Amino acid sequence: MAELHYDQANWTPSHNPWLVALTVTMATFMEVLDTSIANVALPHMAGTLGASQEEATWVLTSYLVSSAVILPISGWLMERMGRKRFYMICVALFTGCSVLCGFAPSLPLLVLFRVMQGVGGGGLAPSEQAILADTFAVSKRGQAFALYGMAVVVAPAIGPTLGGWITDNFNWHWIFFINVPVGILSLLLTERMVEDPPYLKEERQVSGKVDFTGLGLISIGVGCLEFVLDKGQEKDWFGDSKIVVFSLIAACALIWFVWWEWRHEDPIVDIRLLKNRNFGTTVFLQFVLGMVLFGTTVLIPQFLQVLLGYTAERAGMVLSPGALVLMCTMPIAGRIVSRNKLDPRLLVAIGYAITAAGLFNLTQLDLNVSFGQITLWRTYQVMGLSFVFIPISTLNYLGVPRNKNNQISSFSNFARNIGGSVGTALLTTFLQRTQQTHISALSSHVVAGGLQYSRFLEMTRESLMRLGQSAAGATAIAIGDAWEMLNRQAQMLSYQNAFWGLSLIIACLIPLPFIMRRPPRTEHRPEMVAE
Repeated sequence: MAELHYDQANWTPSHNPWLVALTVTMATFMEVLDTSIANVALPHMAGTLGASQEEATWVLTSYLVSSAVILPISGWLMERMGRKRFYMICVALFTGCSVLCGFAPSLPLLVLFRVMQGVGGGGLAPSEQAILADTFAVSKRGQAFALYGMAVVVAPAIGPTLGGWITDNFNWHWIFFINVPVGILSLLLTERMVEDPPYLKEERQVSGKVDFTGLGLISIGVGCLEFVLDKGQEKDWFGDSKIVVFSLIAACALIWFVWWEWRHEDPIVDIRLLKNRNFGTTVFLQFVLGMVLFGTTVLIPQFLQVLLGYTAERAGMVLSPGALVLMCTMPIAGRIVSRNKLDPRLLVAIGYAITAAGLFNLTQLDLNVSFGQITLWRTYQVMGLSFVFIPISTLNYLGVPRNKNNQISSFSNFARNIGGSVGTALLTTFLQRTQQTHISALSSHVVAGGLQYSRFLEMTRESLMRLGQSAAGATAIAIGDAWEMLNRQAQMLSYQNAFWGLSLIIACLIPLPFIMRRPPRTEHRPEMVAE
């Protein structure tokens, strides 16, 4: 490929960079919010559309699969179509399909529209991140990514609360309709505010042939992998033939894809970027960040709803104060990174230490925990995420030519999203398996004729008989209550183990950022935009 030269430093956006940042953050916030807001409405969708709860989960799975497929190739699509045009197509597709989802008369049509919506939604976050990287000078990039980070981490936190409120007070159709005004406003502002830098326009002029082999391999591989991660625990993992087949297809397709793209002159995903020590490390850190962020956002509401009987709206309220804390700490982290007076690697290590301590706090969960206490523990747990997210988002771009911004943003977002899928799948499996272990251990202490067990049965039976139950009926109910208590205790212990494991994993990552080279005080980007 021919080399292109020009003075990149002369280009600046025509409009205020912060107006550009607000414009692109709007649509990304809408998309991230939509991924969590639909979760709480699944039972209502199933009832309205005459589907089972298991069938209704395809509303979530279909979106995750299609967005996962588009994420790694979005950088290549931006280079081919132009970043602004690609971004606007994604916003328009997401908004239009939101209308179709709201009006869907049947589950198959709703799933189809969600697939199309996921194609649009999957391209929004990497587009925004690349736009911010080019719009802001290096000295301001940390603050810009703080704004982006607020959208990524705050939206999932308020999603369950907002989704529960909309579903309870209106109906599930409105969780899709609320996207429409935001999408239209985003399109209007994007057309006016956002522009492609010159290097992107020149890059499009020298683009080679379309790599259809790579495109097909990444689509098949990622799609199958996302299906396995989402349905693995439900289907008993490799005990199910369908999971085995999809796993083999995913492994073969992805291995072939890596080999093919490494050798290709114009790859869809530039795998060779991982040779950069800083970028390769930050991709792994993004992966772990996704595991923690999405995993805990699933675990805590699940614990509250399943074991403590919270409504979806009230469980979401536990997460909301943490979102407010992130809104405060994101700008602080962004300012620290932008000033470049503190080693960003140290900032990431501090963030991991705070997160590990916060997760360890959550190992104290029990069946009598108060609303205020668990809200406080959740707030502690998210305080360190800002000091992880902002530095690694900026370190992504250090030492990499500017014409690779699109590839970098799509790669890092893909790593974070896949991390979220892997983390959620592993945690769900871990909960199920450890619960069975705890049931076996606890039931060994519940034996017929045991003093504590006999006393519990006697007291419960007497109470029920005073309420009019027969002796046989009261005994049966008392035994059932004992089993229910044992099961809930086993579940609670499995949640404690899950948080303990997450805390240990994060603690082990504290020294990892120092593998990267320390960035210079001022980052110099190469003038050459194509090799």
